[in-house]
Amino acid sequence: MTMDLAAKFGPSSRRLRLETLVKLRWVAVAGQLLTILVVSLWFEFPLPLMTCLGLIAALAAANSLMSVAFPPTYRLEPAAAFAVLALDLFQMGALLFITGGLNNPFAPLICIPVIISFASQPSRHSIALFVTALAFITLLAFTPYPLPWFEGRTLEVHPLLQLGMWSSIVSMTAFAAFYAYRVSQEATLLADALTATELILQREKHLHQLDGLAAAAAHELGTPLATISVVAKEMERDLGNDERYREDVQLLRSQSERCRDILRRLTSLATEGEAHMRELPLSSMMEEVIAPHREFGVKVELIELSDRALEPVGTRNPAILYGLGNLLENAVDYARSKVMVSVEHTAADVTVTIEDDGAGFSAGVLQRIGEPYVTSRQNETRAGGLGLGLFIAKTLLERSGASLRFENRSPEGSGARVVVIWPREYMELDTSL
Repeated sequence: MTMDLAAKFGPSSRRLRLETLVKLRWVAVAGQLLTILVVSLWFEFPLPLMTCLGLIAALAAANSLMSVAFPPTYRLEPAAAFAVLALDLFQMGALLFITGGLNNPFAPLICIPVIISFASQPSRHSIALFVTALAFITLLAFTPYPLPWFEGRTLEVHPLLQLGMWSSIVSMTAFAAFYAYRVSQEATLLADALTATELILQREKHLHQLDGLAAAAAHELGTPLATISVVAKEMERDLGNDERYREDVQLLRSQSERCRDILRRLTSLATEGEAHMRELPLSSMMEEVIAPHREFGVKVELIELSDRALEPVGTRNPAILYGLGNLLENAVDYARSKVMVSVEHTAADVTVTIEDDGAGFSAGVLQRIGEPYVTSRQNETRAGGLGLGLFIAKTLLERSGASLRFENRSPEGSGARVVVIWPREYMELDTSL
């Protein structure tokens, strides 16, 4: 189920919002215009001023047209975002081409559209834009236009230095694009995983609120059912001697009485028994976690290392039940024949340890364990390909106040061990989220 939730959230989160792009382009227009005016009017360097102003005006006109044609909240499809960023790349490349090419100190800014694309767009569009930028950077090395400089002087740059500038801009573009892509991917994956966590926790809360719904239903149905019972008694009294209706009337009355008994039990479950059901001793909580996993061909053994008479008694917490259940389910899936669940409580801490006799965690998995990456169990040969499910369990348990430790039972990696530790006061309070 957790993988279905992860797949549900992904694509829509990588749409570029038009308002963000428009604001960035206005910053670019202002920066380009200021630079051109300073170079031309302040330093009085010779440059094709009208052509430069025309390119800047074209960018401003395109930006204004987008602002008018679409609402600010509009999110661009990947193909449309690629077209807009490619236009920015062409405009910046043309402006640099007529003002010195790679010799222009602002030449590295050509990487900005590529970085934006890798941070927000699918890989195929971003790679295509990177290849386009690479072609433009190469073309800038062969521009016939000199760098605007003092009148009567020409700034000569050695070809070897130009090659170094080309290499530095290309490597900077590639590195910055890769970094932006990785950060964006991790942020998106984390956000989707947290959303899935909240949905699962909400579902668990709904399941534990069914007793309240039952009480409400019993209360609402009590009045009409009492009316039906009174009418049935009147009909039995009036038609009791009539052979045609006697059995039907008696059946109607008996069934109405049966319904009242059912509603009475539901009402008592939500009132007299509600507090009892919400109070959950540690041993009862562990039995509730273990019970669904006993019939899968793997022996699940519960080991109590402390006196049950001194165990903490807290309130039913869906986050703890789901988190421990998920960890136990993973242990059962990867165990060969046995899973051991050890419970220990002191005056300060409550510790639950889940161990299996499987292959254990691989070194690579131990380094990344708890990250919301999604893997396929069928392709894993060792324990630990747990992906989003383990991330959700770890997040829920940590939010309940627990700390988790993942390790192998032996240095050779035989058998996995997960240790969950709470401060005792967290298990004796209502820590429901």
